Amino acid sequence: MDALGLLHTSPVHVPVFDGLRASEHPGLELRHHVEEELLARARREGPDAVVPAVRAALQRVADGGDAGRGGRAVRAVLCTCSTIGGVAEALGSELGVPVVRVDRPMAAAAVAAGPRVVLLATVASTVGPTSALVEEEARRAGRDVSVRAAVVEEAWGRFEAGDATGYAEGVARAVRDVRDADVIVLAQASMAGAEALVPEVRVPVLSSPRLGLTAAVALVAGSGRG
Repeated sequence: MDALGLLHTSPVHVPVFDGLRASEHPGLELRHHVEEELLARARREGPDAVVPAVRAALQRVADGGDAGRGGRAVRAVLCTCSTIGGVAEALGSELGVPVVRVDRPMAAAAVAAGPRVVLLATVASTVGPTSALVEEEARRAGRDVSVRAAVVEEAWGRFEAGDATGYAEGVARAVRDVRDADVIVLAQASMAGAEALVPEVRVPVLSSPRLGLTAAVALVAGSGRG
């Protein structure tokens, strides 16, 4: 069975990706690896400060796939944290297996949706990396975009308290307040639960887990054929 390694900075992502796998990619094995301190330190010191720690974590994900478990080694690694995603992606060439940052497919979809991109985050450390990613995808596509970012600061306390419902509702309120946008980007994978709460919003509301997992699955399948 082909396997995908996932590097998380919160355990709440594990059931989200397990659910997507069960419903959309049932033949895939997921190998989860959670290192919460990576995000905590990146928020304190900046993403560049965690490069050595992310390198080591990625290596553990890649090396830990089949040791003593009778399974196959991971074919790719998906980093589900937007704050450190750029760091993880840049280190992929050292790893021997491809690394996907979960928000890159979402950024490409946002650029395709229209020039006025509103980016919502619940931690400020995500704004810079995700905004830069959207702008990078715009250059790649030859499109002009403007990115407006807002941090839904009050929602993060709900997340830290384990209140998933309150967290999603707080993000949904921020989505409903957005004006003059062609697309709304939910910068963190943890924000995906808000999508289902805003069916009345008439512009696309994009989150990263489904799109990111689909892209990583494609890499797993491609490497398996190789």
